[in-house]
Amino acid sequence: MVLLRQLLGDVLRRLRVRQGRTLREVSASARVSLGYLSEVERGRKEASSELLAAICAALDTPLSQVFREVSDNFALAELQNEPVLAGALREPGLRIPSERLPVDRAGVEIPEAAEPLDDDLDDGLDGLDKFPSVVGV
Repeated sequence: MVLLRQLLGDVLRRLRVRQGRTLREVSASARVSLGYLSEVERGRKEASSELLAAICAALDTPLSQVFREVSDNFALAELQNEPVLAGALREPGLRIPSERLPVDRAGVEIPEAAEPLDDDLDDGLDGLDKFPSVVGV
């Protein structure tokens, strides 16, 4: 299961390592404890927007670039059909795209043959008013 905080931590760690900087250097520059920064990089702690801004400033990297990288990695996880939100709390009514909702078609009547459309349509509905309505099904 891939979580947003894990992807964010991975991106922050890669940036720091690419720059050849230690956790101690970045934590001092960002004014965050070394242990907390380590937890953020390992994806165990959620970083506030203020903390992310401070870390990005310490890494001399725009926050938008970090978010772009996280977004790209998130998209890759979705394409690989990894359950990105599996097990996480979600709002009622939201669903993971891979979930299939059952469809009840019992109350929908479909005509066997639709009437041919008139060539002389002047009501602006293009003959669509001749099909049964499925609103409220």
